[in-house]
Amino acid sequence: MMSHHAPQPVSLDKIAAPHPHDPLSGEEIAAARAILDAAGLLTETTRVPMLLPDEPTKQEFAAWTPGSPIDRRVDVTLLDTATGVATEAIVSITRGEVLRTERVPNHAPPYGQPQYLFEEYERAEAIAKASPEWQAAMTRRGLADHMDLAFCGPLAPGYTGRADEVGRRVIRSLTFLKYDEQDSPWAHPVEGLVVHIDLTSNSVIRVEDHGDVPVPAGHGNYYPEVQGEARTSLKPIEITQPEGPSFAITGSLVEWEGWSMRVDFNAREGLVLHDVTFQDRSVLSRASVPEMVVPYGDTAPGRFWISYFDAGEYLLGKNANHLELGCDCLGVIRYLDGYVADDHGNPVRIPNVVCMHEEDDGILWKHTDLAGRADVRRSRRFVVSYFSTIGNYDYGFYWYFGLDGSIEVVAKATGIVFVGGGEPGVRQRHATELAPGVFAPVHQHLFCARLDVAIDGDRNRLVEVDAQRVPMGPDNPFGNAFSWSETPLTTETAAQRDADSSVARVWEVQSTSRMNHVGRPTAYHLVPEPTALLMADPESSVAARAAFATKHLWATRYEHGQIWPAGRYPNAHQGGGGLPAYTAGDRPIDGEDMVLWHTFGLTHFPRTEDWPIMPVDTAGFRFKPNGFLDQNPAMDVPESSQAHAVSSGSCCGGGTCTCTCEH
Repeated sequence: MMSHHAPQPVSLDKIAAPHPHDPLSGEEIAAARAILDAAGLLTETTRVPMLLPDEPTKQEFAAWTPGSPIDRRVDVTLLDTATGVATEAIVSITRGEVLRTERVPNHAPPYGQPQYLFEEYERAEAIAKASPEWQAAMTRRGLADHMDLAFCGPLAPGYTGRADEVGRRVIRSLTFLKYDEQDSPWAHPVEGLVVHIDLTSNSVIRVEDHGDVPVPAGHGNYYPEVQGEARTSLKPIEITQPEGPSFAITGSLVEWEGWSMRVDFNAREGLVLHDVTFQDRSVLSRASVPEMVVPYGDTAPGRFWISYFDAGEYLLGKNANHLELGCDCLGVIRYLDGYVADDHGNPVRIPNVVCMHEEDDGILWKHTDLAGRADVRRSRRFVVSYFSTIGNYDYGFYWYFGLDGSIEVVAKATGIVFVGGGEPGVRQRHATELAPGVFAPVHQHLFCARLDVAIDGDRNRLVEVDAQRVPMGPDNPFGNAFSWSETPLTTETAAQRDADSSVARVWEVQSTSRMNHVGRPTAYHLVPEPTALLMADPESSVAARAAFATKHLWATRYEHGQIWPAGRYPNAHQGGGGLPAYTAGDRPIDGEDMVLWHTFGLTHFPRTEDWPIMPVDTAGFRFKPNGFLDQNPAMDVPESSQAHAVSSGSCCGGGTCTCTCEH
């Protein structure tokens, strides 16, 4: 048992937290750990899979006034690695005490394990490599000389219902070869070799060894020394703002061209935005992308169970990148550091984890009148982003704020596609051959955004708007007419909807307290992109575990703590957590404090161009004003500072020329 000391309240003068929606600081995480230790909740075998802010309730926040104290709390999951017993605790940093503890029922249906520890990845590899069965499988395949450099990748197990796995803390290991220390292991899968590991007993449950597919020998390295010299034909692009950026940052408060928001960061969701307003009017109370699932469509023994929940199983924020100027972000950049807890509950600083900058966004508006006068304004947007690396894949999450009051959310997927081995040249039904013997299975990247909407206040209404054909007849004598339909979605069940691009479907969030100048409720539209939903069979395990991905839209009545689309512990969970549980009561949402959940993403049929490293692929959606404003809010945007500039380049077709906006 670690030493204990009497719990002491933590002074907010020492821990700078002037606003309830500020991210956790390193000092606060350290203080929370000390309080847990003093309460006797930390032993030599206790680890911290997840530590998050326990955000104030809306009632607490409404009662708070700037400068006054507020209870700063953390929500922590503790795991006894010796027994597998998990405990949740709420810790008040302000009061210096543990407010509540509750055991996690992870040994009984529907199960569900806490998030993985970083130390478990190394431990799983050591257990796999020490296994006589794994060593025998490698030797039988003629790979005995490669065992030292082999990489045994630790992978979340999904849920199969196997009797020797349920209720246990399981991780699976697939083997990849490395031919030298710098080699990319992903290019050399040892097909059909699967090690199933119990992380509590530190033992192998079983080893599967299917077939004798040769290990692909071609390299998958992307380093310059392997790929060759960089091209020299690209000329530099310089992005400068000689007078500095147009946004201002005060603590976590960020303000830009009518936009205001609090920028937050935590270990699970990564980037979180609070109190988003435009022209001093509320738009969103809270916004994040709290979950994503990557289900694979391959039936092979080493892949049929794969359905990674990169936030709920691995923690997107804990795996976030330290961003670098000129590499991850261009221009005049401001960064936010993030703090997360390590496996022992100690604070870890991730420098420059959130990037904020402005960028040009093409034409904002333009018209050339009958006399030939052209008026044009260039758009720019404010960008808040971060990147996270989960194993072989890298994900960027970008929130774009426009001068016209619109928001766009984009997820960017890159990194190295997950592969298996196969006979070169033999076509597979569920995978693409990227290089000789290297096959990438079909899969999806399905994200879920959580938007706690607040269009001119918390009491909102949800309406589905479809384009509508009008049959030819007395109301449409020439056949050219069309209109639109509006369908109120008044309950949680009614609001479980699919997108339909054939009728240009959008979902309108209306204020119930404010009208615009033509007598319509002020509103925003959620505009989806065409996105395939979960392709797995509705009766499959992954469909039960990732039910959020079976609908493009869900809406719930706000309830504090309902944040996780697939539940708090999707790891090895039987299913039904998160949104199915949240909506089971079919609560009314019309005119209530409402949360929208939107599924968007990619269905990835890998291609040879995705190898050895995948160019960025994107998916997202827009949230744009519709009657929220009485006119175009960007009418006062000035001309570009480069308008009427004289250029010595070829902007007008060659030679020295003057590029102007004609008047």
